[in-house]
This record gives sequence, structure tokens and C-alpha cells, in this order.
Amino acid sequence: LSLMAVAVFPQEAFSKLPRFNARAQEFMLRHPELTHNVHLPSKPGVRNRLMLSILNEDKLRRILSRMLDESEFLSDYGIRSLSRVHLDNPYRFYHQGQEFKVGYVPGDSTSGMFGGNSNWRGPIWMPVNLLLLRALLQLYGYFGDDFKVEYPTGSGNYINLYDVTKEISERIVSIFLKDKSGRRPVYGAAEKFQTDPHWRDLILFYEYFHGDNGAGIGASHQTGWTGCVARIIQALGFVTPETILDTIAPGELAKY
Repeated sequence: LSLMAVAVFPQEAFSKLPRFNARAQEFMLRHPELTHNVHLPSKPGVRNRLMLSILNEDKLRRILSRMLDESEFLSDYGIRSLSRVHLDNPYRFYHQGQEFKVGYVPGDSTSGMFGGNSNWRGPIWMPVNLLLLRALLQLYGYFGDDFKVEYPTGSGNYINLYDVTKEISERIVSIFLKDKSGRRPVYGAAEKFQTDPHWRDLILFYEYFHGDNGAGIGASHQTGWTGCVARIIQALGFVTPETILDTIAPGELAKY
């Protein structure tokens, strides 16, 4: 979530916000210990753009190495809500002699303790993925082509953040597309929706999606947050590296 808290803007924007600029400078002078752990807003990036982010470059790379690891957060269908490493290694804590644990659950919730069927411990949620994609484009607008990360982690393949955004977007969209066998991941084992000619091309917008196989789970008419996949498809069609670096004002990146 810390990766999502990012804003990129032109350097001249500071001159239009003198009070904010003064208070920010005063805060950094009073708390020099904090400036070692966050990105300095006065440090210019591509096209002399500035960035507000709580992650410095070292922290950003460490987070991305986990997020882009297929054994952790990176699924074939987007970014999981909890690392898959917790399947075999659940987080455990003890209170008054009792053990409590949170493990990776990719599909339906296995416990009513956390809100029943609203499972945030493994599945893919469309609004969270959309916010991550938006943040990655913001970061690309600041760092440009020279900032590259390993994708997927451990592959030895290094790409810039625009390409990371595109790769994740294509994984998300593939939830709804037919695979090589003619089946849509979104419908999982529901044969009527997979094979019946009256149903197979009627796409439902499920609440969330299985973290390992992309099957739709929960309410099947979430046309609000899951419908934002249409925005991802649209962005795949016209947002290019040149669009981000040359033709869009940094503040407008939030639209994408």
C-alpha cells in the first residue's frame, strides 16, 4: 500500500504553493532523521519533475522485488492481496495462550472471522490492482526508462516501470479472455458459462478473483470496481511511454 502513495508534478508547481513549500522545508529541517528514509521531494527526476513519495529508491526496489515475485504477490492474473509465501508459512501470533494465524487463502474465505466471504488474504481485487498500476505509471513518469527492475523476480529479465505496468495489465485482462483451450479463467469450473453458447460470451464482473487460477468469486455483478478493468483495457490501447514522458502533464497521470 505504501507504493500507492505517490504524486508526480512539475517543478514549477512548488512556486504556486509557497506555504506548502515553506512548511515542507521547515519539517525536513526539524526532522533530518526522517529524510534518510523517504524520497526527497526536492530531488528532480525526468523532465525536472518532482515527486512526493514515502519510499526512497532503495525501499521501492525492495517492495517491487516482492510484488513482482511469482512465488509471492505476482499471479498469472494480477497482484494478489497477500503473499503466497504465507500458504506454507502463515503469520502467527499468540495472545493469552492462544495461537492466531493469517495464511494465504486464494479463493473463498475459510473463516468467518475476517468478514466471511470478503477475503483479502490472497485473492486478486480489481480496485487495488488499478491503484497499483496508476502508481507504477506515476513512478515511471518520474524515473523514466533508466529505472529498471527484474520482472518477474528471479528471471534475470530487467524492464522499466512502464513495461511492468503493461505486463501486469495484460495479466489482469487475461482473466476475462479465452485461453488456448477456449476457456475463460473468470468462469473457472462453471461449465455452463464456459461452454454453453448462450452464456459463454456474457462476461460477469465478480467481486474478486482467485489468486492462483483467476476464477471469479463472490458477487457476480460488481460492475463498479471490477468494471474498472475497462479502464485498464483502454489504457493498454493508447498510453505509451512517449505519452507518459512527453505529452502528459505529471498531474494528469492520475487519470490513467
